[in-house]
Amino acid sequence: MASSGAANQHNGQRLGITEPISFGGPMEYDVTKTHELEKFLENVGLYEHQEEAVRREEVLGRLDQIVKLWVKTISRAKGLNEQLVQEANAKIFTFGSYRLGVHGPGADIDTLCVGPRHATREDDFFGELHRMLSEMPEVTELHPVPDAFVPVMRFKFNGVSIDLLYAKLSLWVIPEDLDVSQDSILQNADEQTVRSLNGCRVTDQILRLVPNIQNFRTTLRCMRFWAKRRGVYSNVAGFLGGINWALLVARICQLYPNALPNMLVSRFFRVFTQWRWPNPVMLCDIEEGSLGLQVWDPRRNPKDRYHLMPIITPAYPSMNSSYNVSSSTLRIMTEEFQRGHEICEAMESSNGDWDMLFEPYPFFEAYKNYLQIDINAENADDYQKWKGWVESRLRTLTLKIERHTYNMLQCHPHPGEFTDNSKPFHSCYFMGLQRKKEVPASEGEQFDIRMTVDDFRQTVNMYTMWKPGMEIRVSHVKRRSIPAFVFPGGIRPRPAKSSGDKRSLEMKSGFDKKLDDGKKRKKENGGDSTTSVGVGLTKNSASLPCLSEGGHAGSPISTATSLVKVDHLEMDGVIEPKTEKIDTEMLHPATNGALNGSVQQSPPLRTASAPIASSNSEEAETLAIEKMMAGPYGTHQALPELDELEVDIENADQVGEVAELSLESEALEIGIPGATAAHSSSFAIASLEELEPAELMAPSVQINPAPVKPLIRLSFTSLGKATSHGS
Repeated sequence: MASSGAANQHNGQRLGITEPISFGGPMEYDVTKTHELEKFLENVGLYEHQEEAVRREEVLGRLDQIVKLWVKTISRAKGLNEQLVQEANAKIFTFGSYRLGVHGPGADIDTLCVGPRHATREDDFFGELHRMLSEMPEVTELHPVPDAFVPVMRFKFNGVSIDLLYAKLSLWVIPEDLDVSQDSILQNADEQTVRSLNGCRVTDQILRLVPNIQNFRTTLRCMRFWAKRRGVYSNVAGFLGGINWALLVARICQLYPNALPNMLVSRFFRVFTQWRWPNPVMLCDIEEGSLGLQVWDPRRNPKDRYHLMPIITPAYPSMNSSYNVSSSTLRIMTEEFQRGHEICEAMESSNGDWDMLFEPYPFFEAYKNYLQIDINAENADDYQKWKGWVESRLRTLTLKIERHTYNMLQCHPHPGEFTDNSKPFHSCYFMGLQRKKEVPASEGEQFDIRMTVDDFRQTVNMYTMWKPGMEIRVSHVKRRSIPAFVFPGGIRPRPAKSSGDKRSLEMKSGFDKKLDDGKKRKKENGGDSTTSVGVGLTKNSASLPCLSEGGHAGSPISTATSLVKVDHLEMDGVIEPKTEKIDTEMLHPATNGALNGSVQQSPPLRTASAPIASSNSEEAETLAIEKMMAGPYGTHQALPELDELEVDIENADQVGEVAELSLESEALEIGIPGATAAHSSSFAIASLEELEPAELMAPSVQINPAPVKPLIRLSFTSLGKATSHGS
């Protein structure tokens, strides 16, 4: 497959919807920095050992034998003649990070079982195959989730975690050389089969559309690790999941087909710092197809106009894989792209290194005020179901707060959970709160979000499988009151000399940081040059009583909310994203060959110093990026996020969401039952790899805008008055 990708490049076949920005090959600097990057990724443990790789292959081979035996067994039980029984076949495919070749030690293997038309999902896959697996000593932790948005069976086989999906085709016999990438395979397929097939189809299409697979893999490993360290890897929290990062990296590989991973990482940040969302990122043109399935098109589909950061899947039916992104999470990711771009520039000037790029984001030092969401249940089964449901709803709390405060109070959700070992069946989530920088702060002004939080709690309480003991509590905590169990080893770090956002603090001494005004500011030795950011409570808010009305009868669910007051305005060190052309450093045309279609056969060597930039090359790259955003979808503008908030409950049964358990964990697919559904959906309780079909299915949502009730109190409101007003 890698040789095929390289052949596409050298035969002159264009990969992507536009010409590459640069055909320039690697220089001595790129070779050196790429070796450093590969060594760094190896040292942090992103590559599995050979023994584990062999065990995975053995498990997949054994699983393929099992499903072949399974399909013959059910064929004979259904009365098929012996010839058809012998011809009966099923086949195992892989997808996700394992298929892309970027999985790490201990990662799950996403697998798809493709079976014939007479092998049903309900009775045969979740019935007979489940029975066969349950009787095997090699299989442990077997957990079927038949009612999820993407039905899945999870288990461990000889210690290897497997997530097994099922696709029933309209064929009597499954050929051993079946190609799932053909659109004809979707003919007469039910929705669950289309969703299950989508993961394989998208993964294979990505590998076909990148010019050099090995460079793509190394770069993707790097960007996945970076996103997890910076706290922007989470589909359920409104950031990006595995499929999104793979598509973004693949697009950069198309734009720089001859670049090594070092340059690809640098150009990733350079391009997406200049990208004007909601212009979509696409690896290929969107095809209408012949089966009549709906594809992403904001010109015809009103709901597609609401998407803030469209990243379109390349396989039919094309759809937006990043519909979960909100205005707050888009802002955070844009700031992180800017930070990455500045560090890569510093590395070219010998003022930075890979360690600096991958420094963890200091979430619990970045804000003065946080929302803490605690959940718990009475037993392990209830806890896993309740946890999955709450995680799938947390993103709506961010949307509600932004909407009800007219985007003046911004939220930063932490993409992972925390557990207190002293409390069984308990999880804790956090959201950072800050005033929007453009909003002036005045003495006594505060945000009253009690009604907003209560609205969120009532939404969560509509869980159709609720049981006594399932509780949720939302409370306000200041930075100094963050519980110790969220910190490594349960030890609270010593407070920094200067509070506020620590993005600038991460920039080590000697790193020249470009500001929005184009000026450079060098930090003092080991010090923090940022100003303080404060968000505080009114004096009475620390002892607000819990609000428990509106829950299930007998439910001890409680919610503590508060009036939030902002003390300071500026958050120095955070770079606000720009929409116009920015000043970026470009490769010299003599060493780059940008946009001229020629590949340098013997590129001149360069040292570790920064390349010389020219105005012509800068203009060429900027024009190339502008051209990419001038297509048929470039003029649509994202509308306010009203559709999901207004009809979230009544249409919840149509929505498939993916929850990700932590920064380091794999994604978890969750099926969402409707508030008025006649049946209850089960929830996945184990991990499912990031590139799963559920991430590829945009929610089917009606647009019914409703009046927005302002919940901002511009003057101090007493506790008693506010409480009576909210009730």
